[in-house]
Amino acid sequence: MARWQPNAPERLSKAALELFAERGYENTTVIDIAERAGLTKSTFFRHFQDKREVLFGSGTLAGLLTEAVAAAPETASPLEAVTAAMDAIGQAAFTPERREFGALRRAVIDANPELREREALKGLALTAALADALKRRGVPDLTARVAAELGALAMTLAHERWSDGGDFGECARQALAEVVAAVPAFVTIPR
Repeated sequence: MARWQPNAPERLSKAALELFAERGYENTTVIDIAERAGLTKSTFFRHFQDKREVLFGSGTLAGLLTEAVAAAPETASPLEAVTAAMDAIGQAAFTPERREFGALRRAVIDANPELREREALKGLALTAALADALKRRGVPDLTARVAAELGALAMTLAHERWSDGGDFGECARQALAEVVAAVPAFVTIPR
């Protein structure tokens, strides 16, 4: 592959994922990834801080979530705005074409504690972005945080189900319905 071809970040992510699956995360270097992608080490570092970041993108999902919440109808409830956000990321990021990559990515992350930690941090950042977007809509702080947390849990479940073959939008809506349905079990405050 020629170095001048577009989509260097995607090429690097694909190469990294393949190598992590073949050799393991610990046994793969940045140089290995760059070479597999047909790029240089300096190109790698132009796009990513370190080899761990290559699987976690550049904040694109947070931007999509924020934009979708802002674009939701004014009359949308907090959970309806969260649903709009999940629909947006499903259409942009969790497409059938990316399912194989997503399933392999999940397996690689599940097999490595350092990557699981990074995935958890990314999840916290996405939840915070979602809560902030809801607050900018005028949703009270606690309500925004609860809606964002419920949405984050639904997105995690939806991602797992999508990786296993479902449609992300349908998986997300079903997961959010299940999460919300489970809430009454926790409504009574123990004394």
